[in-house]
Amino acid sequence: MHTVRVHLGERSYDIAIVREDVAGLGRFSRERSAGSRAFLVTDERLAAHVPPLAASLESAGFQVATAVLPSGEAQKSLGTASSLYDRLAEMRADRRMLVVALGGGVIGDLAGFVAATWNRGLPLLMVPTTLLAMVDSSVGGKVGVNHPKGKNLIGAFHQPAGVWIDTSLLTTLPDREYRSGLAEVVKYGVILDADFFAWLEANREAVLCRDAEAVSHVVARCCRLKADVVEQDERELTGLRAVLNYGHTFAHAFETVGGYGSWLHGEAVAAGMVCASRLAERRGLIPGEVTQRQMSLLRDFGLPMAPLAWPADELLSVMRSDKKNVAGRLRFVLPTQLGEVKLFDDVPEADVREVLRPVVGG
Repeated sequence: MHTVRVHLGERSYDIAIVREDVAGLGRFSRERSAGSRAFLVTDERLAAHVPPLAASLESAGFQVATAVLPSGEAQKSLGTASSLYDRLAEMRADRRMLVVALGGGVIGDLAGFVAATWNRGLPLLMVPTTLLAMVDSSVGGKVGVNHPKGKNLIGAFHQPAGVWIDTSLLTTLPDREYRSGLAEVVKYGVILDADFFAWLEANREAVLCRDAEAVSHVVARCCRLKADVVEQDERELTGLRAVLNYGHTFAHAFETVGGYGSWLHGEAVAAGMVCASRLAERRGLIPGEVTQRQMSLLRDFGLPMAPLAWPADELLSVMRSDKKNVAGRLRFVLPTQLGEVKLFDDVPEADVREVLRPVVGG
């Protein structure tokens, strides 16, 4: 087991990175919960993983109830959250009920939001099963659901009691979803660690073919990098945590205008990072080489380089509601060099249109 500690005072927790250790989940959970019941939330694609994981929890003294939901971004809604509240009400769930989120980012965000809001907060254990969730969404305490006007507009900060990452779960992950997760991996290199970016360039084949040692290194490094940021700006009060949103202002607009599910999140982030890097080039912040290195790596990982032909006016309308904006001004996370980004609140819409113009209508 490799452990990454997230230091947040009384909310501190461990990220355990293991391989083929189903039995260890129960022990890990018991060390972080004094309760006797667990509510395991997952989706239908992971139904085969439920029996062994539930057995592990039961061996540690938990009575386990499960909710198996349909797959897809559409589940990140208040309606689905309400159905989970109904289950908790039927079970007379108290504040010691452990919510176990088994799945990718959708399940983690949804189950985490339910845990954050039922009885003003239930303990939460994240068990991410996708690369994207392992390296990003399961760490840091952001939970929430979507609104028709935008992605993740309804949410909370709710740190987990722990995160259990078994990298062997990636062996059956569909290729498209694995590649989607690689976009967030590339992001960490661009925003925080130029040496890690160079490592990805040198080891792109091992990463793409899911070599066990390469995957473990990727997951551990990304978790450490995100933990470092979260420890300094847990609730996005200083602006430091905003660096994690590199490419996301564009990406959330692509997801909203294109329709949730038309692109996987990482696919939207990949195109969003290229747009953000081109915007930084336009402002004279970086040379073209920085953008080209990102594009080369993302291309080899099979990720999109540009959005589809969505109207610029619609994309900008969504960007105006981005949570990072202040006083109606668009704010973007832009690279100033490889391994460093900064938040800019003086980006004219005309520049954004110029970045979008070659690749979208309007």
